Amino acid sequence: MYGIVTNAIGDLIVSNYGVAKWEAVQETAGVEADFLISTEPYPDELSYRLIYAACDVLDCRIEDFLIQFGKHWVLETGVKYYGPLLVSGYTGLKDFLLNLPDFHTRILLLYPQLKPPEFACTDVTDNSMRLHYFTTRPGLTNFMVGLLRGLGELHNVSVDIALVAAKDDGADHDIFEIRWEEPAK
Repeated sequence: MYGIVTNAIGDLIVSNYGVAKWEAVQETAGVEADFLISTEPYPDELSYRLIYAACDVLDCRIEDFLIQFGKHWVLETGVKYYGPLLVSGYTGLKDFLLNLPDFHTRILLLYPQLKPPEFACTDVTDNSMRLHYFTTRPGLTNFMVGLLRGLGELHNVSVDIALVAAKDDGADHDIFEIRWEEPAK
């Protein structure tokens, strides 16, 4: 994962829990670098170590931390680093999700060694769809839930998310049933 991911973990912890907690997370994870270059790739294991250490230090469940991190990724990191790419040219959440491959193609211009997940949308209606999430990285299902919640907030819609097939339970990939309600006009 790129340095932007590890830096975002630190930003989340500092913003919500303080510098002392971030320092404790780094110590627990055995990470000495205080800041990593956002545009440089680092081993995935580094991000995983920080996530597990954060859960130990903050005394929280990994599922909860990953959801919180997913929302933070969209609403803070995503907006800061590629805000226009998150909303420009999209008519709302549905349009954004249908065009996730194009979004990642644009992100690859910034991070050429990125190995993004792949997505497919099926059973699409005006206010729902099934989002198929294909990734080689284990254990990030709840991060995806947080991303979807954050995207709902970003696009000003209320989102309900249900995991209907899980890779952790033997499925080929995760499948999310997503329903949203457009704001009253």
